[in-house]
Amino acid sequence: MLIFYIFPDEQTTLLNHILTRDHGKRIAVIENEFGEVDIDGSLVASKSVGAEDIVMLNNGCLCCTVRGDLVRMISELVNKKKGKFDHIVIETTGLANPAPIIQTFYAEDEIFNDVKLDGVVTLVDAKHARLHLDEVKPKGVVNEAVEQIAYADRIIVNKTDLVGESELGSVVQRIKTINSMAQMTRTKYGNVDLDYVLGIGGFDLERIESSVNEDDKGDQDECHDDHHHDHDHHHHDEHEHHHHSHDHTHDPGVSSVSIVCEGSLDLEKANMWLGTLLMERSEDIYRMKGLISVHTMEERFVFQGVHDIFQGSPDRLWGPGEERVNKIVFIGKNLNRDELEKGFKACLI
Repeated sequence: MLIFYIFPDEQTTLLNHILTRDHGKRIAVIENEFGEVDIDGSLVASKSVGAEDIVMLNNGCLCCTVRGDLVRMISELVNKKKGKFDHIVIETTGLANPAPIIQTFYAEDEIFNDVKLDGVVTLVDAKHARLHLDEVKPKGVVNEAVEQIAYADRIIVNKTDLVGESELGSVVQRIKTINSMAQMTRTKYGNVDLDYVLGIGGFDLERIESSVNEDDKGDQDECHDDHHHDHDHHHHDEHEHHHHSHDHTHDPGVSSVSIVCEGSLDLEKANMWLGTLLMERSEDIYRMKGLISVHTMEERFVFQGVHDIFQGSPDRLWGPGEERVNKIVFIGKNLNRDELEKGFKACLI
């Protein structure tokens, strides 16, 4: 099984870690035409020059530079180098929006038969993150750094040795506001265990639960008044005001909204609500994951979406006596928490 990753901006140290360490993993790294990784000549086993440069390294990794269509590049890699690597890592420019690349893997059936889209990894420079995240853009234009955090399944906060604990805490809190669903780790010199970025399962329906549960550690609203806790409902704002009021004097535009509530859904109403939402707001909804209880269905139903691409299927059976709790996480721009919660609540039996 071939796996796919995207490493947006500030990735060079991590890529060099992948390409030079003796980790025993067979990885093909695809750089886009803007990417440059300086590879020590002593590490290179062989090189082929053509439309694409493919470098074979002594540690078993392949490194390629895309000079054309990414889909064609992956096809060539899969066809010509089949069996020579286990993972494909795609390094994208810091200006790249991951969404079109993600959507390509759903649109290109031929490639999708051979390659499995596994996860989006974003490396964040702790020292300069605030500068990028706070950059003022023209009205209607979303900050690229914010977008790359929003799409991520795993976030690596790098260069932690260059900032104090208070500044680091501020950066981490800001990231969680944008994307509460991604797992996060802190590191320096891009030195991260490769198992953290390989085999993520970010697009596997059977692993939805772990990502929506990751969000339990962050901010969430509960639907039912009888389960409502005041200190949770406005946890997001209070936490920011109390600890980092200077971080959020502007509207970041992109945020996470999670809905957690008990009960079962009317499938017809839920389908209509989600269908309408994706039809009207697909550009604004970057990612969505959920685990829900459907009335008359004995199994839990899991789903995920990227813009207007939606996948869902029955999961395991609800256990005897197991509380039927629905969990949905939305990540996107201009999300109205009250509207989303009201729409979801209207689908409950």
